[in-house]
Formats: sequence, C-alpha cells, structure tokens
Amino acid sequence: MDNRPLVLVADRQPEFTRLVALSLGREGFRVEAAHDGLSALDKVSELNPDLLLLGVDLPDPSGLQLLEELRESHPLPVILVDQQSAASAVSAGLDQGADDFVAKPFHPHELAARVRAVLRRRRQMLGGRREVGPALVDLDQREIEVDGRRVSIGRVEWLLLEHLISNEGRILLHEELLTRVWGPEYRDDVPYLRLWIGQLRRRLGIPAWEEGPIRTIQGMGYAFDPEHVIPVMRSRRPRSGRRRGACNPAGTT
Repeated sequence: MDNRPLVLVADRQPEFTRLVALSLGREGFRVEAAHDGLSALDKVSELNPDLLLLGVDLPDPSGLQLLEELRESHPLPVILVDQQSAASAVSAGLDQGADDFVAKPFHPHELAARVRAVLRRRRQMLGGRREVGPALVDLDQREIEVDGRRVSIGRVEWLLLEHLISNEGRILLHEELLTRVWGPEYRDDVPYLRLWIGQLRRRLGIPAWEEGPIRTIQGMGYAFDPEHVIPVMRSRRPRSGRRRGACNPAGTT
C-alpha cells in the first residue's frame, strides 16, 4: 500500500494542477486533482487526502465556500492558492481556518516546503509520539512499535487512528468514521467498520476481546480514551469458537 502523503489540488486551471502534480510528485507526494468545488468535495470524501491545496477562485462552489463547508465537518489541513493581489479573499480564508497561503506564481520547492510544514504542524497537533495501549505511535513518521518491534500499518488504519486521536474524548459516530475514511457510500456499513477497528486494535497490540484506549460506544460509535487501559489481571480470553487474534465484530468492536 502506498503511504506517501496524498495532496488534493482543487483549482479551475488544468495546467496549474498538472504543474503541481509534477512538482509535488518529484518531492515524494501523491497528487489528485479537481477543477470545481463539487468534484473537490466528492474527492475529499472519497480519497481522504492528507492536505487540500485550494484555489480561491474555484467555481461551483467557490474556494471560500468550500473551505467553510469543510471546516464544519472535516479536520483536513488546507493551503489557499491565489494571486498575490487578492488580499481580501486570502484574509477571509485564513480567518475561516485555512492553514497557509501560497501566491501564484511560486517556486515548486517553496510549495513543497509549505506542504511539508503544514503537515508537520498538523501531526504535532495530534501529539507526535503517543502511547496507545501497549503501542508507541509516531504520527510524524507513521510508525508503530509494540514491545520494541516495528509494526506495519496500512493507509486505512492510519486514517482511522488519526481521526480517533485528533478527536480524543469525543464520540465518533459509525457513519461519521465510515464517511470520512471510506466515503459516503459506506456510511451504513457498520460491520465493515467493526472489522477494521478490530484489525487496528490488533496492530496496536491490543487483544481482540479488549477495547484498550479505542472504546466501543455501544450502538453509536467509538471514542479514543488514552486513560482507558487494558486490565493487567485478565490473561485468558472468554470462551469462544474463534482463534486468538481473530476479528470479533459481535464483541467489543
């Protein structure tokens, strides 16, 4: 699975998105493009990019309208792109929660440096290195260690983990997690989410029959609670026909 950061470029000019895709691709990023607000919104839901490079003059809806909508429902970092002369629009966008601004024209190395800086700040906001149950999670390097052993983890599991950690203490509803990670067409597929949560817990070294810090809120969703630890006295799993480590969609997941 390709774990390179994914940047969505939303701009009305195809030649601009092609230039950005070429320059950021050389810097180690994956890039997808959208040329209007509606398709950009669809791709945010479908692809869950790591960052949105957003043209202020994007049509249908405008870049600022799209930013306002995203800020109500999605923690995606956003860098605005526009002509240097459009000071009022840029100020409005920064007030609405954009993370940075890049003026056209710009040097490709400057753009890549700003993208890396915004992603680095966002990961620092998520806590950098965190203890999650028995695991040590490095959100900057996208690495997990359990008992000193590095554990590989895929993009979907990272998205789940980052959403949970960035919303610490908040109940994330089933449909919210499904929509953010897989897209709106999956919003009702709760058994699918249970399987992935069970797999994520196992990656973190948490037995399938325990919750650890990823708490199940029955009938609602999940919440990240780092104070909710695994009981140390529990060494035997409940009687079950499943083998150790298997998914347990009917249990805590």
